[in-house]
Amino acid sequence: MLVSKISGISARKLQKLAHHHYFGLKCSRITRRCEQTLFNAPGEALALTDAARLFLSSEKENRALQAPGFDEHLQAALNCYSFAIKVYIEMNQPVMAASLCLELGNALKEMNRPGEAIVHYQRAAELQTQTPIEALLSMGEMATCKILTRDYDGALSVFTEMQLICQEKGLQLPGSITPVGAFLDIVAKCEISRVLLLMLLEPPPQKLLPEHAQTLERYAWESFDPHSQLTFLPENVFLLLQSVVMACQEKDTESLKSLQTELWPFLTAEQNHLLHLVVQERITPSGQGI
Repeated sequence: MLVSKISGISARKLQKLAHHHYFGLKCSRITRRCEQTLFNAPGEALALTDAARLFLSSEKENRALQAPGFDEHLQAALNCYSFAIKVYIEMNQPVMAASLCLELGNALKEMNRPGEAIVHYQRAAELQTQTPIEALLSMGEMATCKILTRDYDGALSVFTEMQLICQEKGLQLPGSITPVGAFLDIVAKCEISRVLLLMLLEPPPQKLLPEHAQTLERYAWESFDPHSQLTFLPENVFLLLQSVVMACQEKDTESLKSLQTELWPFLTAEQNHLLHLVVQERITPSGQGI
């Protein structure tokens, strides 16, 4: 125990010294071995997390300096995070494990590696089954990464699953299927993103999934009911989005540009990016969305 404490103290001191990551890493490793020998799982997980963060810090420094390398620090960080997550899962602490998954996913996304971040956000969501809101937020990060990697079909699938979870697990108003509170905010965001992705992808009728066809049916002119519990959106946003759908179907580019300006204040940065892609596809079709 004394060796463990000494190693832990040394690691903390060395972490505070600039450009001494190597020594901090060594102390973190020593601490981890001591805690493992003493069957102290929390201490082992903490030491692994410290080492992972130090490796990650070294990787970020190398990138900032544009130093040549083979991502060795990043790979070491991935290994340490993986072991720490495993220890927390064995301790039956999924919340702590999920937090490390999110930490790693955020770091990879920040390093412009969204494709690699997806699996960690997905694992975080799987570990957060007992906390639906947190799981939905992790899934939202996963959808964002799919958009960044131009996997628009994959993003559409994630948003569809998120909306289904909101309707199944969210608190609902009596006599309706409309969720309330944070669940309503999430389902509304998913609804807008799904409609925009469907306009971008333009799947042919024979390949349109029933749940996506049902969504588009809500935006047909003849189906609008301002008192419907199935729109999930404020009436003005619904009408603008409905107009976008009709403009896309009629290939009315000028109307689409005007609607983009009107919708801009009501959308998130990500949704505005999707709407921009929709407009660009109508002006100069590239086929990237398909």
